[in-house]
Amino acid sequence: MKNLSLLIAAVSCLGMASAAQAGFTGPSAAEKTTVSQVKEMPDESVVILQGVIESSLGDEKYMFKDETGSIKVEIDDEDWNGLNVGPNDKIQIQGEVDTHMMKPTEIEVETITLVK
Repeated sequence: MKNLSLLIAAVSCLGMASAAQAGFTGPSAAEKTTVSQVKEMPDESVVILQGVIESSLGDEKYMFKDETGSIKVEIDDEDWNGLNVGPNDKIQIQGEVDTHMMKPTEIEVETITLVK
C-alpha cells in the first residue's frame, strides 16, 4: 500500500511539472500576418490579418485583401456578431489557415473586428 501511495505521488509530480511548461504558442496581437505569408504557411496555422473584404462569393465565402494580395476567407454567419462591414471598412480577422491539395489556400475566420 505504501508503494502505491509513493507511485501516485510521483505521477502527480510529473503531471504538474509538464503542466507548468504548457502555454500559448500562437501569434501575439502584435504579430500581424500578411496574405502573402499565409499562402506559405502550414495547415491550421493561427493567423491575424488586417485589410478589407473586397466581395462576397456566396455561401459564407468572401475575398479578403491586404497590401500584399487577396485570399478567400470563410466567415460563418454567427461569427459576424452583428457587425456590418463594407468594402471601405478596414477589419482585423483571426483564424486558421486551411490548405487544400487541389485548390488555393483559404482562411477559416474565427473572429472579425472593425479597425478604427
